[in-house]
Amino acid sequence: MKQNLFVYNTLTRTKEEFKPLNAPHVGMYVCGPTVYSDAHLGNCRTYISFDLIFRYLTLLGYKVRYVRNITDAGHLEGDADEGEDKISKKAKLSQLEPMEIVQKYTVGFRDVMKILNTLPPSIEPTATGHIIEQIEMVKEILAKGLAYEVNGSVYFDVEKYNQAQDYGILNGRHLEDLLTNTRTLGGQDEKRGKLDFALWIKAKPEHLMQWPSQWGMGFPGWHLECSAMSSKYLGHQFDIHGGGIDLMPTHHTNEIAQNVASCGKNPATYWMHTNMLTVNGTKMSKSLGNSFLPDELFTGNNSILNKPYSPMTVRFFMLQTHYRSTLDFSNDAMEASEKGFRRLMNAYELLDGLKASADTDVDVSAVQTRCYEAMNDDFNSPVLIAELFELSRVVNSVHDGKMQIDATNLELLKQTMHTFIEDVLGLKDEKAANDELPKVMEFIINLRSEAKTNKDYATSDKIRIGLQDIGFQLKDSKEGTTWNKV
Repeated sequence: MKQNLFVYNTLTRTKEEFKPLNAPHVGMYVCGPTVYSDAHLGNCRTYISFDLIFRYLTLLGYKVRYVRNITDAGHLEGDADEGEDKISKKAKLSQLEPMEIVQKYTVGFRDVMKILNTLPPSIEPTATGHIIEQIEMVKEILAKGLAYEVNGSVYFDVEKYNQAQDYGILNGRHLEDLLTNTRTLGGQDEKRGKLDFALWIKAKPEHLMQWPSQWGMGFPGWHLECSAMSSKYLGHQFDIHGGGIDLMPTHHTNEIAQNVASCGKNPATYWMHTNMLTVNGTKMSKSLGNSFLPDELFTGNNSILNKPYSPMTVRFFMLQTHYRSTLDFSNDAMEASEKGFRRLMNAYELLDGLKASADTDVDVSAVQTRCYEAMNDDFNSPVLIAELFELSRVVNSVHDGKMQIDATNLELLKQTMHTFIEDVLGLKDEKAANDELPKVMEFIINLRSEAKTNKDYATSDKIRIGLQDIGFQLKDSKEGTTWNKV
């Protein structure tokens, strides 16, 4: 196992050496999607980032229990304990049962994750499947005197909690600052304090998703589900809690408060957050007309897009930026990623055809070490990709006869590229996924070879130029002719 992995911890705002509570076992909880609409690119960026983390920890030899929930209840329109449940609203508009909406978008989300080659989590629990656990947690917080019940709803008392704990520990803000920047409670509001949030909400008769409790019919608050499910499957304390940076100020802050109030412990050692996605430097937003869905990106069916981009190009594009940095989408950036991905995979395809020499001009172990160092530095995928391009240069040079490599270094080259391209970055050759294309290209190359043998150079050149015009490049060498998509 490679040691000295360092991760950035939002809780302490420092980069720390990763020390699991019960090595080699690692518990990781990532806030999953609310399944009332199609997955958006921000979701995809977050889950690709944590897929990278899951893959690398597994490579290091850790036994990772990766829990990613499905939010299928309690997520209100304004995320402020008011308004209508998003899934119920969608169900009414569509004249469907709420769980039909849940099923449709859960399947759609999983399909997109599979297309983007993310590994499934170890456990994928749902909020509706853990109502009992959530009710029990509310009872525990009430028993500690840190919540109160009003007319069938239960609220968390933030100011009372803050007397003994630091409510703003995750975002580094004092309670006084948070209170100053929070709206004044209306005369009809049941909450005692401006920052108090719902643990359990009394359901109106027309509310579609409600359950019985000792406080009456109702449904859980959005923040409660993650506290209950992470505790159930990972214990009161575990290693990593992750999600998008938009969840940090409220959702994750409230999760910590709930967990500490119920059991006296901050749930996670390391809090990790992915940054936002922008489009041409502007925040992605439906209201600005600059948003698009993954399927639109794959098909090109959106006016923002110049062309469609393959799933692996999208994954490669996202991994070229560090997970904590803002990821800015543009057609130019996507086209550059498309070319970079093809260049990397073209070199990867040449590996099996390389021949070892008695001498060597390259020390692959040095580059392999730098690959591990990049990932050990808070999962720095952009630096890792730069090192893989250095190995691609070696592959091309050996293939073209400009560099020699001995058997030991050749085997290490194959091992390193396979490990970091497939096992860690989760990239796969989309060209190989089309079983017919290699056969067609082999047939065309053979036709061209026959033309050259017959000294029909006009036909040979016509085939080569014609393929180049539609995006396929032929490369002749003493071992034969190879092809790649450009």
